Amino acid sequence: MTRQRSAWIKAALTGAAFLASAARADAPLLVFPVDCTLGETCFLQQFVDRDPGPGARDFTCGPLSYDTHQGSDIRVTDLEAMEAGVSVIAAAPGTVRATRDGVPDLGRAAMPEGQDCGNGVAITHGDGWETQYCHLRMNSVAVAHGDRVEAGTPLGLIGFSGNTEFPHLHLTLRHEGRVIDPFDPSDTASCGGGAAQLWADPITPQMGGFISAGFADAIPDYDAIKAGTADAASLSARQAPALVVWGFLFGGQAGDQVRLSITGPDGAVIHSQTTTLERTQIQLFRASGRRTPPQGWQAGPYLGDLTLERGGTLIDRIETRVMLD
Repeated sequence: MTRQRSAWIKAALTGAAFLASAARADAPLLVFPVDCTLGETCFLQQFVDRDPGPGARDFTCGPLSYDTHQGSDIRVTDLEAMEAGVSVIAAAPGTVRATRDGVPDLGRAAMPEGQDCGNGVAITHGDGWETQYCHLRMNSVAVAHGDRVEAGTPLGLIGFSGNTEFPHLHLTLRHEGRVIDPFDPSDTASCGGGAAQLWADPITPQMGGFISAGFADAIPDYDAIKAGTADAASLSARQAPALVVWGFLFGGQAGDQVRLSITGPDGAVIHSQTTTLERTQIQLFRASGRRTPPQGWQAGPYLGDLTLERGGTLIDRIETRVMLD
């Protein structure tokens, strides 16, 4: 799969938007706590809830949070990626205060009472600062109480344990027990602008986009998409009942437009559909395609081109391919 983002997103990902050193003199600077490529193999899907009331808003005043959410959620694409192993690392030097392991990777449905964090690690950093790492994979926790760690020390693997609906790391930063948003630690930003961050390499996250995309011979089951088993590398040009392209997204907002198109081996577009999202959703999928004609499809490579637009601006674009033979 290949990607294209709007100009402002690409600039933000390659240039420092803020000076983290100006955030708080006593605060630790954080390295990104997952060994992945942000925007490609992992995604910042949800943030600290900044709404003091019963509603929810992220640090940009957007919808990527939920009521009382206390951390930053860094997800992998699917369960297959989780099972391949994605390392969680210490965000700053410190001492391990507590760990838990042994909670199965079955998500919310099998969460033991009182173990919302699932398998996790808590690290103290001095001066009242602490980071907590939740939803690690069972039997992956690699540190113990009292261990001294440096920024980048492996702690475990991303998992699906505890109170969660998708495989991810939930990172919470606290100072003297109070939750601090590393994207706006001073709590003074006006909808994401003007405040320093606590990230050593400042981040401007993508506020919505494609997690993955693929082809299938029918509209895939949502569970198969989330498991990572929905994409077909090849299909029969004559026996496949249909040719369907699908996209798995996060951060969709009401009014966003999702376009899915399929181009054949000769370069002609054989199918295109644009849908407007009716409601805001943290994660969703869309699929579209055509039934196989009586004579079958032309053999060769087919290209799926998927775009997400918001207010006329391209937010994300992803391409996927399948071979028909």
